[in-house]
Amino acid sequence: MVSAAPFAQARPLYAICGAYDPELVALKKEFGVNTAAGWTHTTVSGLDFWSGACVGKDVLVFRTGVSVVNAAYQLQLALDHFPITHVLFAGVAGGTDPALDVGDVVIPEKWAYHSESAYLNDDGHGGYVRPDYLPPGRANFGMMFPTGVNLARPDGSAVRLELIPVDAALLAVARRVAPALPPMKKSGRVVRVEAGGTGVSGPVFLDNAAYREWLFRTWQARCVDMESTALVHVAYANAKPVLIVRGLSDLAGGQHGKNPIDQNEMSVSEIAAHVLRAIVEQL
Repeated sequence: MVSAAPFAQARPLYAICGAYDPELVALKKEFGVNTAAGWTHTTVSGLDFWSGACVGKDVLVFRTGVSVVNAAYQLQLALDHFPITHVLFAGVAGGTDPALDVGDVVIPEKWAYHSESAYLNDDGHGGYVRPDYLPPGRANFGMMFPTGVNLARPDGSAVRLELIPVDAALLAVARRVAPALPPMKKSGRVVRVEAGGTGVSGPVFLDNAAYREWLFRTWQARCVDMESTALVHVAYANAKPVLIVRGLSDLAGGQHGKNPIDQNEMSVSEIAAHVLRAIVEQL
């Protein structure tokens, strides 16, 4: 294992993250990661990090891993070992907004855990036995009642947030960049790139039409994935600005037949990485 070398921190250090191979391949290509071109490869606790410069910025490219637990652990490890000032992620997600299609890109302004819930017993009268601690909240999906989660802060305080915001300044840059991007196509269609709205995450690969419809009805969720809310949570707890870019690789169960993520994950990862680079250029 090679320990992380200390940085002579003179400028912001932007963490550029992807969850798994297609996303990381796209990000490394888009940001020009190449040890022959002066990039440095470091391994910390078995995790690989590449540090270098791109578009005049110091960046650190690494994998967060798939699912909320991996994402939280691996981002925190990165924050503990490197002087990261901003957290930026690009990857794929399932589309839950019926106005969006495969290839479209969403940059949500806030994120929720759809599966932080209380699972309740049927009361025998068409309802459920609600514990006293469960406050009124969003509509349930059968026995599952969303609850939100407590977030710790560096000063030792805690706040209960159902919707965790991304950084307002980074989101403002994304709102400015999105409409100015050159047209990008997926399957012959010009894709939409939009900043705003809500994204949701949980430790499941969602491929169910009824649950997908509930996510949109309950949160007006534009996309669903397995990492983003955990990344925003950890960044919020560490007081680090964060922004998430998600390209839609599938419709989270809204499609006819088999989920098409395997056919779309690479090309959509490339679209999302391209959008993130355009944002980074403007920071």
